[in-house]
Amino acid sequence: MKYSEDVANKLNELLEKNYDAEKGYKFAAEKVKNPQLQSFFNERAKERYDFGHELKSEIRSFGEAPEKGSSLAADAHRTWMNLKTSFSSDKEEAVLEEAIRGEKAAVEEYNEVLKDTSLPPSTGNILMKQRDSISSALNKVKAMETWEDNK
Repeated sequence: MKYSEDVANKLNELLEKNYDAEKGYKFAAEKVKNPQLQSFFNERAKERYDFGHELKSEIRSFGEAPEKGSSLAADAHRTWMNLKTSFSSDKEEAVLEEAIRGEKAAVEEYNEVLKDTSLPPSTGNILMKQRDSISSALNKVKAMETWEDNK
């Protein structure tokens, strides 16, 4: 496998995860009643949409084609989130727990790709910026969960 193809494959995996996160956040925004949480989830969905466009551009810069669509794992995760919230007395807490789980997984996935020391600096910078933004969102979600718990 060519180097450019290898990097593009890794970026396509992150692109797919961002598609998944965007859909998940839109879904989460629909499931909660709290306007602050709705706004937060909608902002995260937009952010992940923007990340997707950055990743697509980077993939194209390697002469490769970005993939489209979401993963089966994400569809299963949304189904699980739907079941969990429908049986939970505190839907907002259940949605926050799932958001935390998803963001932790995203940070780990970015860290895994960033371990590749042969990534071009421009690609590494994009991925670090996105990972750091996801980490920041994770901290906000954790704070919101604590706030929800103390209500």
